[in-house]
Amino acid sequence: MDSALQLHTYWRSSAAYRVRIGLALKGLQYAQRPVHLLEGGGRQHAAEFAAINPQRLVPVLVHGDLVVHQSLAILEYLDEAWPARARLLPDAAPARARVRALAQLVACDVHPLNNLRVLQFFEREWHVPRSECDDWVRHWIGEGMAAFEARVAGDPSTGAFCHGDAPGLADCCLVPQLYNARRYGMDVAGWPTLARIEQACLALPAFKAAAPGVQPDAPGADPSPL
Repeated sequence: MDSALQLHTYWRSSAAYRVRIGLALKGLQYAQRPVHLLEGGGRQHAAEFAAINPQRLVPVLVHGDLVVHQSLAILEYLDEAWPARARLLPDAAPARARVRALAQLVACDVHPLNNLRVLQFFEREWHVPRSECDDWVRHWIGEGMAAFEARVAGDPSTGAFCHGDAPGLADCCLVPQLYNARRYGMDVAGWPTLARIEQACLALPAFKAAAPGVQPDAPGADPSPL
Protein backbone atom coordinates (compact mmCIF):
# COMPACT_ATOMS: atom_id res chain seq x y z
CA MET A 1 0.00 0.00 0.00
CA ASP A 2 2.85 2.39 0.76
CA SER A 3 4.16 2.11 -2.82
CA ALA A 4 1.31 4.43 -3.91
CA LEU A 5 2.52 7.28 -1.68
CA GLN A 6 3.67 10.50 -3.32
CA LEU A 7 5.05 13.49 -1.45
CA HIS A 8 5.08 16.96 -2.97
CA THR A 9 8.07 18.45 -1.20
CA TYR A 10 10.88 20.98 -1.31
CA TRP A 11 14.27 20.05 0.06
CA ARG A 12 14.56 23.03 2.44
CA SER A 13 10.92 23.31 3.54
CA SER A 14 10.83 22.56 7.25
CA ALA A 15 7.21 21.41 6.99
CA ALA A 16 8.15 18.92 4.27
CA TYR A 17 11.21 17.93 6.31
CA ARG A 18 8.88 16.96 9.18
CA VAL A 19 6.92 14.65 6.93
CA ARG A 20 10.03 13.09 5.40
CA ILE A 21 11.20 12.25 8.93
CA GLY A 22 7.85 10.65 9.74
CA LEU A 23 7.84 8.60 6.54
CA ALA A 24 11.38 7.44 7.25
CA LEU A 25 10.60 6.53 10.87
CA LYS A 26 7.65 4.50 9.59
CA GLY A 27 9.84 2.86 6.96
CA LEU A 28 7.41 3.87 4.22
CA GLN A 29 8.53 4.07 0.61
CA TYR A 30 7.26 7.02 -1.40
CA ALA A 31 7.87 8.94 -4.60
CA GLN A 32 9.10 12.51 -4.25
CA ARG A 33 7.48 15.20 -6.38
CA PRO A 34 9.75 18.25 -5.86
CA VAL A 35 8.14 21.69 -5.97
CA HIS A 36 10.79 24.42 -6.23
CA LEU A 37 9.58 27.27 -4.03
CA LEU A 38 11.86 29.93 -5.58
CA GLU A 39 12.42 28.99 -9.21
CA GLY A 40 10.35 30.98 -11.68
CA GLY A 41 8.66 32.90 -8.89
CA GLY A 42 7.81 29.66 -7.11
CA ARG A 43 6.50 26.52 -8.78
CA GLN A 44 3.91 26.22 -6.02
CA HIS A 45 1.99 28.99 -7.78
CA ALA A 46 1.63 27.02 -11.01
CA ALA A 47 -1.95 26.07 -11.87
CA GLU A 48 -1.10 22.37 -11.84
CA PHE A 49 0.09 22.47 -8.23
CA ALA A 50 -2.63 24.91 -7.12
CA ALA A 51 -5.17 22.33 -8.29
CA ILE A 52 -3.65 19.90 -5.79
CA ASN A 53 -3.32 22.42 -2.96
CA PRO A 54 -5.12 25.78 -3.30
CA GLN A 55 -2.96 27.12 -0.44
CA ARG A 56 0.07 26.66 -2.72
CA LEU A 57 2.13 25.18 0.11
CA VAL A 58 4.17 22.04 0.59
CA PRO A 59 4.04 19.35 1.74
CA VAL A 60 1.16 17.49 0.15
CA LEU A 61 0.79 13.74 0.50
CA VAL A 62 -1.05 11.81 -2.19
CA HIS A 63 -2.10 8.27 -1.36
CA GLY A 64 -4.15 6.82 -4.18
CA ASP A 65 -7.19 9.07 -4.48
CA LEU A 66 -6.54 10.71 -1.12
CA VAL A 67 -4.82 14.11 -0.96
CA VAL A 68 -3.68 15.28 2.49
CA HIS A 69 -2.49 18.85 3.18
CA GLN A 70 -0.76 20.20 6.31
CA SER A 71 2.28 18.47 7.79
CA LEU A 72 0.73 17.56 11.14
CA ALA A 73 -2.36 16.12 9.48
CA ILE A 74 -0.12 14.08 7.19
CA LEU A 75 1.94 12.76 10.10
CA GLU A 76 -1.14 11.77 12.08
CA TYR A 77 -2.57 10.11 8.97
CA LEU A 78 0.59 8.04 8.64
CA ASP A 79 0.25 6.98 12.27
CA GLU A 80 -3.37 5.96 11.84
CA ALA A 81 -2.96 4.29 8.45
CA TRP A 82 0.11 2.29 9.53
CA PRO A 83 -0.40 1.76 13.28
CA ALA A 84 1.80 -1.34 13.40
CA ARG A 85 4.89 0.62 12.33
CA ALA A 86 6.89 2.96 14.59
CA ARG A 87 4.34 5.08 16.42
CA LEU A 88 4.60 8.86 16.19
CA LEU A 89 2.07 9.44 18.96
CA PRO A 90 1.91 7.58 22.29
CA ASP A 91 -1.16 5.57 23.30
CA ALA A 92 -2.30 7.36 26.46
CA ALA A 93 -4.45 10.48 26.04
CA PRO A 94 -2.37 12.71 28.41
CA ALA A 95 0.84 11.73 26.63
CA ARG A 96 -0.71 12.34 23.21
CA ALA A 97 -1.81 15.80 24.36
CA ARG A 98 1.73 16.60 25.54
CA VAL A 99 3.30 15.49 22.27
CA ARG A 100 0.74 17.33 20.16
CA ALA A 101 1.30 20.51 22.19
CA LEU A 102 5.06 20.34 21.60
CA ALA A 103 4.58 19.72 17.89
CA GLN A 104 2.08 22.55 17.56
CA LEU A 105 4.38 24.93 19.44
CA VAL A 106 6.64 24.69 16.38
CA ALA A 107 4.17 24.08 13.58
CA CYS A 108 1.50 26.57 14.66
CA ASP A 109 3.33 29.27 16.62
CA VAL A 110 6.94 29.50 15.40
CA HIS A 111 7.09 28.29 11.81
CA PRO A 112 4.20 30.35 10.35
CA LEU A 113 5.90 33.60 11.41
CA ASN A 114 9.08 32.60 9.60
CA ASN A 115 7.59 31.01 6.51
CA LEU A 116 8.94 31.89 3.07
CA ARG A 117 5.77 33.62 1.95
CA VAL A 118 5.82 35.89 5.03
CA LEU A 119 9.42 36.95 4.42
CA GLN A 120 8.75 37.46 0.71
CA PHE A 121 5.77 39.66 1.57
CA PHE A 122 7.91 41.75 3.91
CA GLU A 123 10.48 42.32 1.18
CA ARG A 124 8.13 42.70 -1.76
CA GLU A 125 5.30 44.77 -0.28
CA TRP A 126 6.91 46.64 2.60
CA HIS A 127 10.52 46.70 1.35
CA VAL A 128 11.82 45.47 4.68
CA PRO A 129 15.62 45.10 4.50
CA ARG A 130 16.93 41.55 4.57
CA SER A 131 18.77 42.22 7.82
CA GLU A 132 15.51 43.19 9.53
CA CYS A 133 13.73 40.14 8.11
CA ASP A 134 16.50 37.99 9.54
CA ASP A 135 16.13 39.69 12.93
CA TRP A 136 12.39 38.92 12.81
CA VAL A 137 13.11 35.25 12.12
CA ARG A 138 15.66 34.97 14.91
CA HIS A 139 13.37 36.69 17.40
CA TRP A 140 10.46 34.30 16.89
CA ILE A 141 12.61 31.20 16.70
CA GLY A 142 14.29 32.28 19.93
CA GLU A 143 10.95 32.88 21.66
CA GLY A 144 9.59 29.54 20.56
CA MET A 145 12.64 27.44 21.27
CA ALA A 146 13.07 28.98 24.73
CA ALA A 147 9.50 27.93 25.50
CA PHE A 148 10.10 24.46 24.05
CA GLU A 149 13.23 24.11 26.21
CA ALA A 150 11.26 25.10 29.29
CA ARG A 151 8.56 22.55 28.48
CA VAL A 152 10.92 19.58 28.14
CA ALA A 153 13.80 20.38 30.53
CA GLY A 154 13.37 18.46 33.74
CA ASP A 155 10.01 17.00 32.72
CA PRO A 156 9.88 13.32 33.71
CA SER A 157 8.14 12.52 30.41
CA THR A 158 11.19 13.71 28.49
CA GLY A 159 13.60 10.91 27.74
CA ALA A 160 16.26 10.50 25.10
CA PHE A 161 13.74 12.23 22.83
CA CYS A 162 11.00 14.81 23.35
CA HIS A 163 8.71 12.19 24.87
CA GLY A 164 10.24 9.00 26.18
CA ASP A 165 13.00 7.04 24.54
CA ALA A 166 11.66 6.75 21.00
CA PRO A 167 11.34 9.59 18.47
CA GLY A 168 7.88 10.77 17.57
CA LEU A 169 5.76 13.63 16.33
CA ALA A 170 7.40 16.30 18.47
CA ASP A 171 10.88 15.30 17.32
CA CYS A 172 9.70 15.43 13.69
CA CYS A 173 8.91 19.12 14.30
CA LEU A 174 11.84 20.03 16.55
CA VAL A 175 14.72 18.93 14.32
CA PRO A 176 13.68 20.97 11.23
CA GLN A 177 13.15 24.04 13.40
CA LEU A 178 16.65 23.76 14.85
CA TYR A 179 17.94 23.36 11.30
CA ASN A 180 16.25 26.68 10.50
CA ALA A 181 17.77 28.27 13.59
CA ARG A 182 21.26 27.37 12.40
CA ARG A 183 20.51 28.71 8.92
CA TYR A 184 19.96 32.08 10.56
CA GLY A 185 23.15 31.91 12.60
CA MET A 186 21.58 30.99 15.92
CA ASP A 187 23.48 29.03 18.55
CA VAL A 188 21.34 26.14 19.78
CA ALA A 189 23.62 25.60 22.78
CA GLY A 190 21.38 27.99 24.70
CA TRP A 191 18.72 25.25 24.62
CA PRO A 192 20.72 22.33 26.04
CA THR A 193 17.86 19.86 26.31
CA LEU A 194 16.81 20.53 22.72
CA ALA A 195 20.40 20.26 21.53
CA ARG A 196 20.76 16.91 23.29
CA ILE A 197 17.52 15.59 21.78
CA GLU A 198 18.56 16.85 18.34
CA GLN A 199 21.84 14.94 18.53
CA ALA A 200 19.99 11.76 19.49
CA CYS A 201 17.68 12.24 16.50
CA LEU A 202 20.41 13.04 13.99
CA ALA A 203 22.23 9.83 14.91
CA LEU A 204 19.29 7.80 13.56
CA PRO A 205 19.14 6.63 9.92
CA ALA A 206 15.61 7.99 9.48
CA PHE A 207 16.65 11.53 10.33
CA LYS A 208 19.75 11.26 8.17
CA ALA A 209 17.67 10.12 5.19
CA ALA A 210 15.23 13.01 5.65
CA ALA A 211 17.88 15.74 5.95
CA PRO A 212 17.59 18.65 3.48
CA GLY A 213 21.07 18.30 2.00
CA VAL A 214 20.57 14.72 0.82
CA GLN A 215 17.25 15.24 -0.96
CA PRO A 216 17.20 14.70 -4.73
CA ASP A 217 16.19 18.31 -5.40
CA ALA A 218 18.85 19.84 -3.12
CA PRO A 219 21.45 21.95 -4.92
CA GLY A 220 25.15 21.56 -4.37
CA ALA A 221 25.27 24.76 -2.31
CA ASP A 222 22.88 26.53 0.05
CA PRO A 223 23.80 30.22 -0.30
CA SER A 224 20.60 32.00 0.67
CA PRO A 225 18.70 32.03 3.98
CA LEU A 226 15.48 32.08 1.98
